[in-house]
Amino acid sequence: MSGFVEKPEPIQVPGLVHLHTGKVRELYQNEAGELVMVASDRMSAYDWVLPSEIPDKGRVLTQLSLWWFDQLADLAPNHVISTDVPPGAPADWEGRTLICKSLAMVPVECVARGYLAGSGLLEYKESRTVCGLALPEGLENGSELPAPIFTPATKAAVGEHDENVSYEEVARQVGADTAARLRQATLAVYGRARDVARERGLILADTKFEFGFETRDGEPGTLVLADEVLTPDSSRFWPAAEWQPGRAQPSFDKQYVRDWLTSAASGWDRASEQPPPPLPAEVVAATRAKYIEAYERLTGTPWA
Repeated sequence: MSGFVEKPEPIQVPGLVHLHTGKVRELYQNEAGELVMVASDRMSAYDWVLPSEIPDKGRVLTQLSLWWFDQLADLAPNHVISTDVPPGAPADWEGRTLICKSLAMVPVECVARGYLAGSGLLEYKESRTVCGLALPEGLENGSELPAPIFTPATKAAVGEHDENVSYEEVARQVGADTAARLRQATLAVYGRARDVARERGLILADTKFEFGFETRDGEPGTLVLADEVLTPDSSRFWPAAEWQPGRAQPSFDKQYVRDWLTSAASGWDRASEQPPPPLPAEVVAATRAKYIEAYERLTGTPWA
């Protein structure tokens, strides 16, 4: 059992049709057929959307994604049309709203890994592979890989877990040409972002992207980078000065929340069917601080 501990009711806005409530975002369609994405302050972990929110998180995700879209504009077109708040929408939507192109989304989580962590580390310990790709002996938690790898996953619904799959399975599902384009785009964007992060004293250990096709005359055309990009929700950022393979790395992502949930302090049994408890105020505050620090270190701009 997993999903929302307390599923929110979507806000109704004149001229907008609510399409979907995701783990973090509310998705609407406007009268022009464009998508309206509103990032909330919700936090998800272990396939649960937690009952506690992280103040400013939605704005951090949105503003950081916009910054990254600018850094990547020459490599990959993106789905953003504007950041205007639709007429009649709550003032609170300011800074957390994107008006986006409606795309034919590819049902694949496009994951790039430059370091060994998370589910990749678990698979490596069992088989010395990640998504079926053979890796050298002797790697450990946090090790840098010989070269970045494309390790796709299926895109799961709220309350379900993304499942790592092989490149061959992606090619079977979406076609060989699309699979090749996804891999090329994913590794190119990761390479650029890794270098940008490195200049700012951060390691981009891994990240996931979503892509969709901008259709023309009913046929798939340009491959477009969509959703959020290179945020603490979708990526592992580590401080380079503290990187030490062989242990868990300090990070600027939701790992702080995961660690508290699995600690004795939370009193929560992840294997049970009980929902996780609310986060203590100090965990909320520390998580907010990590997200803001990631924004400030990457962009070089103080959080307002």
